[in-house]
Amino acid sequence: MFRTHSCGELSVAHLNQKVTLAGWVQTIRKFGAITFVDLRDRYGITQLVIGDEINNHLDNNPLGREFVIQAFGFVRERSNKNKNIPTGDIEVNLESYIVLNSAAVPPFTIQDDTDGGDDLRMKYRYLDLRRSCIKNNLLLRYAVTRSVRNFLHEQQFIDIETPFLIKSTPEGARDFVVPSRMNPHEFYALPQSPQTFKQLLMVSGYDRYYQIVKCFRDEDLRSDRQPEFTQIDCEMSFVQQEDILDTFERLVKCVFKEVINIDLKEPFERMSWEDAMWYYGNDKPDTRFAMPITNLKVPTWIFKNKQTLIPKTCVLENGFPVFDQAETILAITIPNASEYSRKQLDELTEWVKRPQIGMNGMAYIKYQKDGNCKSSFDKFYNADNIMGIASACSAKPDDLILILVGKEEKTRKAMSELRLDINARMGNRKKNEYKVLWILDFPLFEYSEDENRWIAKHHPFTAPHPHDIDTMLNNKPAIDNPHEYLKHPYCNLKANAYDMVLNGNEIGGGSIRIHKKELQEKMFESLGISEDEQKKQFGFLLNAFEYGAPPHGGIAFGLDRLCALLGGSESIRDFIAFPKNNAGRDTMLNSPDFLEVKQLSELNIELKK
Repeated sequence: MFRTHSCGELSVAHLNQKVTLAGWVQTIRKFGAITFVDLRDRYGITQLVIGDEINNHLDNNPLGREFVIQAFGFVRERSNKNKNIPTGDIEVNLESYIVLNSAAVPPFTIQDDTDGGDDLRMKYRYLDLRRSCIKNNLLLRYAVTRSVRNFLHEQQFIDIETPFLIKSTPEGARDFVVPSRMNPHEFYALPQSPQTFKQLLMVSGYDRYYQIVKCFRDEDLRSDRQPEFTQIDCEMSFVQQEDILDTFERLVKCVFKEVINIDLKEPFERMSWEDAMWYYGNDKPDTRFAMPITNLKVPTWIFKNKQTLIPKTCVLENGFPVFDQAETILAITIPNASEYSRKQLDELTEWVKRPQIGMNGMAYIKYQKDGNCKSSFDKFYNADNIMGIASACSAKPDDLILILVGKEEKTRKAMSELRLDINARMGNRKKNEYKVLWILDFPLFEYSEDENRWIAKHHPFTAPHPHDIDTMLNNKPAIDNPHEYLKHPYCNLKANAYDMVLNGNEIGGGSIRIHKKELQEKMFESLGISEDEQKKQFGFLLNAFEYGAPPHGGIAFGLDRLCALLGGSESIRDFIAFPKNNAGRDTMLNSPDFLEVKQLSELNIELKK
């Protein structure tokens, strides 16, 4: 046999035993007549001790980093123990060794604090995967999937595979497409999710389905997005929203306990989409810290049920053009920060002016320790007006108020980002602290002024809230005057949908699905999909609904993102064995790549000049 033990299992219980190890040479340290070699495999590191006789052999046949060797020797107790590794109490006194394969000098050091940059490590990803930090990430990923599978099995879910070569359909992100050689001029699409298949499985009577499945979206990339990603995809029949929230809240609690030994005992907080946008500026708020947004001027339909807290005399009836002409005015209060220097405030102002944020500037109020307020707009307001704003922001002496103004959507997004940045600077976004919540009551539709049509907030198969179904069925989606779309009944429709948010990241989302043909056709009509197009693109689903489709719903979790968050990382790439870079390229394989003319001809494809 190549080895009797792994490099991570020997201990004082094995003293004086003869062992055979195999692995990669991590380091070589020569001290006169003695040489120490750290031998590494997937399971750990064991120190080898090479004495005089073999040392002389090493002089003529030197070992190098990443050589693959087989080592034979006896286990003995170390005099200088290493408490940082499981095998640190012992070492192996080497009798002989065999070089199974030599290795070129690696392009970067294969250790946790490597000197290799991202691009270099991605090019040599097979070497990067040898680093223990990446190995631990992949082991965590495996622990998550093992926990998920065990839990779902106990809940009577069954794992059913669905096709990767499917039909391209409208709505959603761009598809990756695959030409069909056997069907000239026709294309498959890679699935963005198994959405319609899992609904068809519900029609087929498989009432509890799951799949840990690859999905594909041709969209711009960032640290938490890849062109191919993995979902924990689940669907259930004969359920209501509460059944799904309960089942998958228990799933996530199980994963936390089994994988990172954290008990999430309390029920997850629930928040409406409207409250999330109102208090935090986005629909995936990080609630590990407070600092909610104060809305000083909000005229839009989205928040028609909300009340601004500030008396109009404090802002709206005074002569500060920047405030008077703004569509919205938003503020956050930073506790114990009134002594921010002018330099710090200027840095924050420049931060919000960055193209990624896009604000023209930032206003502020310092609520000083002596009870007086000093602002960047003192000349436009008297002391009572400014104190009124501070009061509306629930500020106390020694607090700092930051204010952004502008167009509703842009300003709300900017304030959300500013809130996160401020709390990161304050150290409030701790990696070892977890806060999970459900976001509910999303709008069913968004209106696209550019396309002059309604767009599904989630996807076309999401059911309206039960109390909104009649409103949807009994109103036509057409809008006579695009500028008056806010008055349309569709603006009030809520989706029977839900997202799960962890530390400001959406980790899962789903909905109760439409299961009746009439309502599904109405949804397609509302999205501007003609009857002919409905039959062409979704005829298989509409036909299936005529044969006894049960009420059903589901959820999908982003496995890559969940693993990254459990592992305390901002990026999902280190939790994927072979990821793409931010340009969607695999630099190790040099993919995507050009096809030969012969291949293109077989596929009936001619490239544009």
